Amino acid sequence: MASETNNQVDRRGRRREAKRATILAEAWRLAHRDGLAAISLRDLAERVDLRQPSLYAYFDSKLGLYDLMFADGNRQLLDLVRSLSLNDNPREALVEFVETLVRFSTVDVVRHQLLFQRTIPGFEPSAGSYALALEFYDIAHQRLSAAGVSDSGEVDLFSALVNGLAHQQVANDPGGDRWVRLSRRAVDMFLADVDRRRQGSAPKGAPQ
Repeated sequence: MASETNNQVDRRGRRREAKRATILAEAWRLAHRDGLAAISLRDLAERVDLRQPSLYAYFDSKLGLYDLMFADGNRQLLDLVRSLSLNDNPREALVEFVETLVRFSTVDVVRHQLLFQRTIPGFEPSAGSYALALEFYDIAHQRLSAAGVSDSGEVDLFSALVNGLAHQQVANDPGGDRWVRLSRRAVDMFLADVDRRRQGSAPKGAPQ
């Protein structure tokens, strides 16, 4: 009897997760068609064969839907960066990492807007969703540390550099690679500045 009850619970859980995945997929489609801010919950409900009030079994408000999408987008980003083969040269690996991030933004402009821009007034990710973003930042910090970058100011500058490349790519060459191709030069300039500052701060007579 307990086994039968557990099976029923498992089936309900699988159906719920499948429905949630369908809702997310249709929400992204609506966002691509109409824009993030213009997603209609009525249209979404029709697309997933639910009455609009039934959507609230999966999220508690329209901002709650954006939170689900934010988490989903960050999972996609984590899956991508975790799949990267790690170059033996940490600095070369950092270049490849930046190129991947800029491509990630241009492949899906709507996703880029939700993850990296304040497109939706009043939206703040929940602690659970933001934890996924922090996982990504931890990976980025590991890549930077391996390349010899650990100072908080340098990390902030690197973040601004990558975001700038991504925003320029999305704004001026969506679907292209103009700023992807500039990633190597930008990272080389950044690392050269890091090296120069390290050397400038070394005591006289210390090995460089």
